[in-house]
Amino acid sequence: MKKPFIIHPFLFAIFPILFLFSHNIDRAVSFSETLLPVAIALGFTLLLVLLSRLILRDNKKAGIIVSIFLVLFFSYGHVHDMMWGRLFIGKHRYLLPTWGILFACGAYFTIRTRRDLRNFTSILDIVAFSLVVVSLLNIGVYEFKTRGAWQYSRSTEDRETNTTDLGDAATLRDIYYIILDGYASSSTLKAIYGYDNHEFTDYLTEKGFYIASKSRSNYAFTRLSLASSLNMEYINYLSDVVGVEWKDLAVPSQMVDDSKVMNLLKSKGYKYIHFSSGSGPTNFNKYADLEVQCRGLGIGGDEFTMVLMQTTMLQPLNIGVGRRAKVLCTFSRLAEVHRIEGPKFVFAHIMCPHPPYVFGANGEPVPKTELKFSGDWDKEKYLNQLIFVNKKVEVLVDEILLSKSEVSPIIILQADHGPYSTFPDGSMPDRPTEKMLREAMRIFNAYYLPSNGNDLLYDSITPVNTFRLVFNFYFDANYKLLDDQSYYSPSGHPYKFMNVTDKVDYD
Repeated sequence: MKKPFIIHPFLFAIFPILFLFSHNIDRAVSFSETLLPVAIALGFTLLLVLLSRLILRDNKKAGIIVSIFLVLFFSYGHVHDMMWGRLFIGKHRYLLPTWGILFACGAYFTIRTRRDLRNFTSILDIVAFSLVVVSLLNIGVYEFKTRGAWQYSRSTEDRETNTTDLGDAATLRDIYYIILDGYASSSTLKAIYGYDNHEFTDYLTEKGFYIASKSRSNYAFTRLSLASSLNMEYINYLSDVVGVEWKDLAVPSQMVDDSKVMNLLKSKGYKYIHFSSGSGPTNFNKYADLEVQCRGLGIGGDEFTMVLMQTTMLQPLNIGVGRRAKVLCTFSRLAEVHRIEGPKFVFAHIMCPHPPYVFGANGEPVPKTELKFSGDWDKEKYLNQLIFVNKKVEVLVDEILLSKSEVSPIIILQADHGPYSTFPDGSMPDRPTEKMLREAMRIFNAYYLPSNGNDLLYDSITPVNTFRLVFNFYFDANYKLLDDQSYYSPSGHPYKFMNVTDKVDYD
């Protein structure tokens, strides 16, 4: 008789990936981020199944043993995190041997049993299939709801930036828009971290940058902040589009992906060069003329993969290797972009000094890297990573400005929001203190606008006015500068906007 094909090991291999994705999809994790882990999991499972069949000469027993291994492999991190600080078993030196013993026992009893395992195999198939289907249904329902909201927001909102066009520029300059995620203002660094950042800001000033020393973010979340700056508008209207109780951030993520700034510049002949951040909506952009992935040599360069690895038996490994490689590669490749012919709009969202912490002050590896989607805001580690980022930015600026470009580029170095070290567990509470608000909303913001563009800047400019000002000066546009406002929203209600401008304004 022909041996039946075993299904459940492959379903158990992909379920944890789909489960993690479906439970974090509201953080705008792209489904494409699951493809590589799914391919690796299926390939590894196939090898295990073939090897087990070769040894045991029994399809059903081989499948059961592989499924036992996969369940233990993918549950390890969850059990470790749940037990840590409660029982001794939370430590790897105890939990790893325990998992080894459990697998050995399961494999032993499976091999030794004389029972017909056909019914048990069918039960495993049904259980595994049901788990996968539930996750896929959750993903499908979410995609249907959010796509409708995005289409509604695009079709019903007629805003100024939809109708204003760019004039003809005398010179099409390369534009570098570099987001340093979570980079604090100088006042925050001094007041909360006890650090004077004047050496870095003085360096930029000497190079011709204008430091907006009283700048604030317009929103407290990355996706909201970038959706605002890249579309040159406040996005409070999203509360009416999706509802104040809506929790996911797919619509602003789509606004980042298909932004007005990008479309306007492409209409003028710019090439859109997009650097993968490894996180959320800036991990990949299908509208880019060139997508720079910068995967590096390590695994775990993107946020989803790093979190997934921490749920598995790979948790004891230092998963920061991939993120280090990605950041270093991004800085390196940014310095080479000028070699591409023609005008370029270069967008790079660099996940530093934001956690995870993978760099010491001199670029040395951090011994233990952990990542949760909410972040881990350790003051000392954050400051060390910021100091290293300063060094990399200085090298990058030197290389861009010393490049043999015919015309000087426009360079914007900007934070999307500030750090959250004063926030409990890195989450955004409903009623933050004034200290929390100032740390989260006051940001680093620096501009290199050649040919006297700096003369139009002012200390309190916020990201929503960045490209309004740039387009007015270099493309003869006629955008009205908006009032510089700051809006806070809590973690559980990202569209519940509260105007906190008076609380985060500089004294």
